[in-house]
Amino acid sequence: MANSAEERLKVISRHLMGSTSRNRPVRNLTSACDKVKTESFPQEIKSAVPKKRTDLLKWNGWGYNDSKFTVNEKEIIKFTGKRYAIGEQELPHFTEWVIKKMNIDLKDRYLPRDPPKVFPPPKATQEFLDKLSKCGVAHSIEGMERLVRSHGQTLHDIYHLRVSEHMDRIPDVVVWPDSHAVVERLVKLADEHNVVIIPYGGGTSVSGSVSCPQDEARTVAALDTSQMNKLLWLNVENLTACFEAGIFGQDLERELQARGFTCGHEPDSYEFSSLGGWVATRASGMKKNVYGNIEDLVVQVKMVTPRGTLDRSCLGPRVSAGPDMNHVILGSEGTLGVVTEVVLKIRPLPRCKKYGSIVFPDFESGVKCMREVARQRCQPASIRLMDNEQFQFGQSLRPVSGYWTAILETVKKTLLTKVKGFDLEQVCVATLLFEGEPEDVAVQEKKIYNIASQVGGMAAGETNGERGYTLTFVIAYIRDLALEYGIVAESFETSVPWDNTLMLCRNVKHRIAQECKALGIQYYLISCRVTQTYDAGCCVYFYFGFNWRGLADPVGSYELIEERARDEIVACGGSISHHHGVGKLRRRWYPQTVSQLGVELFSTFKNQLDPKNIFANGNLHTPSKSTHFDK
Repeated sequence: MANSAEERLKVISRHLMGSTSRNRPVRNLTSACDKVKTESFPQEIKSAVPKKRTDLLKWNGWGYNDSKFTVNEKEIIKFTGKRYAIGEQELPHFTEWVIKKMNIDLKDRYLPRDPPKVFPPPKATQEFLDKLSKCGVAHSIEGMERLVRSHGQTLHDIYHLRVSEHMDRIPDVVVWPDSHAVVERLVKLADEHNVVIIPYGGGTSVSGSVSCPQDEARTVAALDTSQMNKLLWLNVENLTACFEAGIFGQDLERELQARGFTCGHEPDSYEFSSLGGWVATRASGMKKNVYGNIEDLVVQVKMVTPRGTLDRSCLGPRVSAGPDMNHVILGSEGTLGVVTEVVLKIRPLPRCKKYGSIVFPDFESGVKCMREVARQRCQPASIRLMDNEQFQFGQSLRPVSGYWTAILETVKKTLLTKVKGFDLEQVCVATLLFEGEPEDVAVQEKKIYNIASQVGGMAAGETNGERGYTLTFVIAYIRDLALEYGIVAESFETSVPWDNTLMLCRNVKHRIAQECKALGIQYYLISCRVTQTYDAGCCVYFYFGFNWRGLADPVGSYELIEERARDEIVACGGSISHHHGVGKLRRRWYPQTVSQLGVELFSTFKNQLDPKNIFANGNLHTPSKSTHFDK
C-alpha cells in the first residue's frame, strides 16, 4: 500500500496506463482518488521562470537570455544556447535567404540600448505600501521590476524598449500574491484606495493588453500572478485537476506528465504564458483538435472582483443553469477581475506520438485537403499548412547538411520537380502531429494521406513534420535579430469561414503589397499559414515584416499597414482575432464585432463587478466618460 498521496497517485496512474494488475478492484481506484483529492496536496512548484525574471529572461525581447539568433565573426547567423534543436548551429542558408529577401547588410547593425538606470518615480503612497505589507502581500517599487511588467510582446513594446530614451507610463508598484485569499485582500485594499490593478501573467501578450493606459493618473499596481503556481488537487476518476492561475504552461505540463497525464494545451507561447492568461484571452493551442481550445478544457474558473469572487460551485461536466458565467470570465482580458484558480480537464498521456508532413503543388490544393480533413473530422492533434513563402523560410532555417543528407535532399528535390512536376516557387507543406493509441494513429494517418493524394499531395516524412512543429517555438526569437538589422516584423491572426479562406489570404497579401508600395517599401515579406481547422472554418496566421531603412517612423508605418490589413480581413468575413484577444490594438473593431448592444452588455458586467473601474487596463472597450464607473 502506498504511504503518501503522491505515491498513491503514481499507482493509480500506472493502473490507468495498463501497467498494474488487471484484477485490481475498481473500488480501490475510486477510494484512492477521493483520498488524493482531499488530502493536503498543494506543494511549492519550482517554476521554470524565477520571480526576478531578468535573471533568466530578456527584458527587451523574447525568451531566455541564453537563446537568440546572432551573427558570428564569419558573418553567418547562428542560434545560441542548447534549449532548442537548432541550438549552437550555424545557419548559412538562413543567412543567405535574409540578405537576399530583405536586402540587409550584416555589417550595419542597430545595437539596442543598455538597460535604463533611471525610471519614472512611483506614485504609490506610503500608506498603501504599508497596508500591502500588513496584508501579507509581497511587493516592490524597484524600477526594473516595474519596467519588466509594463509591457508584453507587441512590436511597439519591444522596439520602444530597444531604441527609445523616453519611457512610457509604467506600473507604480509590482505585487506578488501567492494565493486566492491574498488576492481577495489585495483587491479589497486596491478598491478602498482607488488603485488600478493590471493582472500580469507571462507577459506574452501581443495585443497591448498589459500596458498601462498612458493617461491613467491613479496609482497602478501590476499584479504578477507567477507566485500562484500550485497544483491544488488532481482527481483521477474524473480526469480533472485544479491549478492556481499563475502557473506557466511548461510547469503545468511538467507537473501533469510526471503523474502520467497531460492537459494538451500547447500555444506557441506555451513556455512563458500562464494558465490565467489562457483563460483571460480565450487562447487556443496547436493540439486543440484532440484536447480542445481553452474554453473546451475549462470546467470551473474562480475570479476575484471588487464586488466579490465569481465562482461556480458545481463541477459537473455540463450545467444548464442560465448563461455560463465561465464564459463571462473567458476572454475578459483583465477588465473585470483576477483569475486565481482554474479546474481543467486532463487526459492520460498518449501511448503514441508521431509526426508527419505533406507537400502540395500549391496553396489552394493544401487548403482543399485541410477542408476535407475537417469535413471528415479526422484531424490529427495538429495539422498546419504553410504557404510557399513560409515553406522557403522554413527550409532556410535548416543547418548545414552532411554529405549523405545533401544527397538525400537532392533526390527529394528531383522527385518533386522532375517526377511529380511541382514548382518549388508554388509548393506548400502541411506539418502533422498524431497522438493517441497506436492503432488509432495508424488509421488516422492512412486516411489523411489518402485525402492528400486526392488533391495532388504526397507524404514528405516524419523528420520534416517534427522539424516544422518544433521550429514554432524558435521563430519568435527572430524578431529581436531583425530589429538589429533594420527590419520590423510581427504576426497577426484571424478565423474565417472555409468559403472565404482563399479569398481572404489573397486579398490581405495584395492589400499589404499595395500599402508597402505607397510607402516606398521595397523589401518585405508577407506569408500565411492555416494553423487550426474547424467544421465551419479555420484560423489563418499572417507573418509580415519589412526593411524600414529610409522611414522616419518604422513602427508607425507597420501599425498603419497592419490596420489596413485588418480592415481587409474584416471585409473578407474574418474575425478581429482567433486567439490573441482584443487588448488595445484591436479595440477599434470590437463594437462592430459584438454590436453596440454587445458593448452595452459588456459595460453592464463591468459596472456590476467593478463599479470604480479598478481593473482599468483599457482592453476591449474604453468606458464612456458618462458611465459611473469612470468617474
